[in-house]
Amino acid sequence: MAEIKVRPLADRVIVQPAAAETKTASGIIIPDSAQEKPQRGTIVAVGNGKKDEPLTVQVGDEVLYGKYAGTEFKYEGSDYLIMRESDIFAIV
Repeated sequence: MAEIKVRPLADRVIVQPAAAETKTASGIIIPDSAQEKPQRGTIVAVGNGKKDEPLTVQVGDEVLYGKYAGTEFKYEGSDYLIMRESDIFAIV
């Protein structure tokens, strides 16, 4: 897991998306143009939460999130997403 020095504010979290699937279960290789955006990732940083609502996720949790959730950004050559905790559907 990568260590990131960016610290999100309030109820936001930073997620490192999992790698996209390159093969199907039967062994067929999926080309880059047909690969779907992953909807799973690992939390690498969390904010402090809101005054009356502490965060329920922690650094290191593997989570599922919406297809269009968050804002993508690059930091030191790696891709990350920053999103609100409410955009996360489940902890895996």
